[in-house]
Amino acid sequence: MLSIDQIGRYHRDGFLAIEDFASPSACAALRARAVGIVDEFEPSGNRTVFTTDEQERTSNTEFLDSGSGIWCFFEADAFGPDGELTQPKALSINKIGHAMHDLDPVFEAFSFTTELAAVAEDIGLHDAVALQSMYIFKQPRIGGEVGCHQDATFLWTDPLSVTGFWFALEDATLDNGCLWAQPGGHLGPLRQVFRRTDDGEAHDSLTRFDVLDDTPLPSPPDELVPIVAPAGTMVVLNGLLPHWSDVNRSATSRHAYSLHCISAAAEYPDWNWLQRPADVPLRPLAATAQRLTTADDAHLAAR
Repeated sequence: MLSIDQIGRYHRDGFLAIEDFASPSACAALRARAVGIVDEFEPSGNRTVFTTDEQERTSNTEFLDSGSGIWCFFEADAFGPDGELTQPKALSINKIGHAMHDLDPVFEAFSFTTELAAVAEDIGLHDAVALQSMYIFKQPRIGGEVGCHQDATFLWTDPLSVTGFWFALEDATLDNGCLWAQPGGHLGPLRQVFRRTDDGEAHDSLTRFDVLDDTPLPSPPDELVPIVAPAGTMVVLNGLLPHWSDVNRSATSRHAYSLHCISAAAEYPDWNWLQRPADVPLRPLAATAQRLTTADDAHLAAR
């Protein structure tokens, strides 16, 4: 799938943008399904807000259980002083997570493709398994900032292997909160890990950050470069790459889909926040894509 030049740029910079990777029809199908999930979503009890600010403090049971389910997380600015939504639910959701690729047929078809499996192989992730999926809305006016971070902080393996595949389902621009990244930043250290708090002590939170290296992350946006991405673009992100996106202050949404994969051979500890029960195993990218393709071919032949 990738040229020698593209592979070289990925390993040099820590990221690679590939335009026209996803077709307009595939992007439209994912957007429509995400809207449908939000329409069907009726939160019970506490309405879970997602924010990367003070993530340690805001982690809750719904967040930790979403690794094997489908859950909608609200924007931090979606609620007024009285605790009620200030606009329709459809315009108040930050993201959907985190197992749509395994539990929803539309997301499954988008996630497990032979083309994506080939890209993973090209960059050296030879035994990729799909771990986590997120649909990010980046709502007009209130789409929240995603603080500068490294994906390996949240999905740690030994050896480090997490790789992000980020798809622009709508144009991602400077105005509506496109990704920004630090070229070559993946060659630096992992600063911290985000882990479940299960050491038997009394805690106000269910998770915590453990600092591994006190090297500061780059300050956005001055130390980063923007990744302006037309709809259909896929951005491949090394798990150690510092990246960030700003608040969406525009009147235009910035829908995106993100799939994180890890190596099947790597150790994935039980203190990682995202855990999967035994009856929802991780599936290999290449083998699952081939199975789905074969099934589609058989269905077409039967018609």
